[in-house]
Amino acid sequence: MAAKNKGLSNPYVKVNRRKRIGFNFSDKHKRYIKNCVNSTYNILEGAVRSGKTVDNVFAFAHELKTTKDRIHLATGSTMANAKLNIGDANGFGLEYIFRGQCRWTQYKGNDCLLINGPDTGYKDKIVIFAGGAASDSYKKIRGNSYGMWIATEINLHHDNTIKEAFNRQLAAKNRKIFWDLNPDHPKAAIYVDYIDKYAEKAAKGELLGGYNYEHFNIFENVNIPKQRIAEIVSQYDKDSIWYIRDIEGKRSIAEGLIYVKLATSIAAEDDEYIVPLEETIDMAKRGEFIELNIGVDFGGNGSGHAFVASGITQGYEKLYVLSSEWHDADGTDPDDLNRMFMKFVEKILDRYGFITNVYCDSAELVLKRGLQKAMIEAELGNINVTNAAKCKITDRIFTMTTLSATGRVFFTPDCESVLEAISMAVWNPKKMELERLDDGTSDIDSLDAMEYSFEKRIKKFIKKTG
Repeated sequence: MAAKNKGLSNPYVKVNRRKRIGFNFSDKHKRYIKNCVNSTYNILEGAVRSGKTVDNVFAFAHELKTTKDRIHLATGSTMANAKLNIGDANGFGLEYIFRGQCRWTQYKGNDCLLINGPDTGYKDKIVIFAGGAASDSYKKIRGNSYGMWIATEINLHHDNTIKEAFNRQLAAKNRKIFWDLNPDHPKAAIYVDYIDKYAEKAAKGELLGGYNYEHFNIFENVNIPKQRIAEIVSQYDKDSIWYIRDIEGKRSIAEGLIYVKLATSIAAEDDEYIVPLEETIDMAKRGEFIELNIGVDFGGNGSGHAFVASGITQGYEKLYVLSSEWHDADGTDPDDLNRMFMKFVEKILDRYGFITNVYCDSAELVLKRGLQKAMIEAELGNINVTNAAKCKITDRIFTMTTLSATGRVFFTPDCESVLEAISMAVWNPKKMELERLDDGTSDIDSLDAMEYSFEKRIKKFIKKTG
C-alpha cells in the first residue's frame, strides 16, 4: 500500500505491516517503559547486555508517534555509536521500528533519520544523530530546538554536550530525556551533577516533570538464553570488581584500585569485613581492646575534617575501625571544629568507655592545641592528644591491605565515610612509583585519619603477620 507523504522524506512510503520485531520485556522492563509516558527524566543504569538501550529506544519511538515536536536528538559517545545503538540496536532500533516509514538523510548538515508514515500521522519527525564525547561536540547540535533527547552511554558525554542539549530543549512541547549508562566511578560527574541530584530532588518532591529511574543486572534480560548468560558469567571471576560492575551492574571503580579486596567486598555488599556495632561494644566491655585510638585529619582548601576511631585487640591480632565522620571544612572555624570533635569523642566514650590516644595531623599545630584545650575543658585532659606519626603513606596502605588479606581488619556500619573512601582510593596513573591519587575525586581525609589511628603500631601488626 502506498500513502501520500508531504514532508521531506520520500513522496511515497511503502509500509510493510507483516514484519514484526521480536520485542520481549520482563515485568520490570515493562514497568519502566510504562512510567516513561508520565516522566520527563527517564534513566536506565546497569550491567552490559541488560536491555537498557532497547527499553529507551522503544519508549522514545512510542513518544515520537504523537509528540507535537518535529525535531529530536539522539546522541552517543560518537555519532557512529549513536547510529549503531539507537538507530540499529541489533534489529530493535528506530529504523526497524519505523521500517518502511523512514530513511537516513541530512538535515541542515546533520545526519538524521527522517520518519514519516501512518505511525506519525504522515507528519515529519526528524531525529538528529550526533556524538557527544568531545569538548566541542556541542557545536554540532546548536541551532535547533529539540523536543526529546535520547542518549546512550550518557556518562561518556562531555558536560558541554549535556548542558547544550538541555538548553536546546527549553522550547519543547513534550520535553523528555532518555538516558542509559553502564555503571561508572561512584563519584563520576554524571552522578554527582545530574542523576543522584535528580533522585534526591525527586525524593523531596522538588523535581518537576517526573523522575523514572531503573537499575538492571544481566540476569534481568529475558531475551538472553540462560545458557548464553552462563557462558558470559563464566568468563568472570565472581570475586572481582569487574563481575560486580559488568554482570551485577553496580557502581564501582574497576581500574587502579588500591584496596582491591576490601573495595570488591564493599561493592558486593557481602559484609565480609563488616561487624555489628553491638558486637564491638560487647568486645570493649569484655576488655578485648588493648587500645582505642582516634585519628584526626584537619581540613582546608577544599578538603574536610575527618575523625576515625579504631580499636586494637590483644596481641595486635586484629584492627577494628569503629566509627568515622567527615565534615566539610568550608565555612567552619576552630570553635566549630572543637565542637564537632568533642561530639565525636563523647560518642566513642559513651559506646566504649575509654580512649587511649588522639593522633592529629602534625601540620596543623594550632588546631591540635584547640582540641587539647577542648578536652581539658571537658575534664578529659587525661586522654593524650598528640601528633600522628605520619609514616610513609605506602607503608600505611600495605599494612591495611595485609590486614584485609589475612582477615584481620573489620569495620562497623558506623564507618560510612571510611568505607566509601576505601572504595574510591586509586593509584596515581601519572606516576611510575606508587602514589595514592589525591586530586579531590576521593576522600583522602578519612583514609589519613584512619591510618593515623593505628600507624604507630604498624610494626607490631606486621610482626604478628610474620
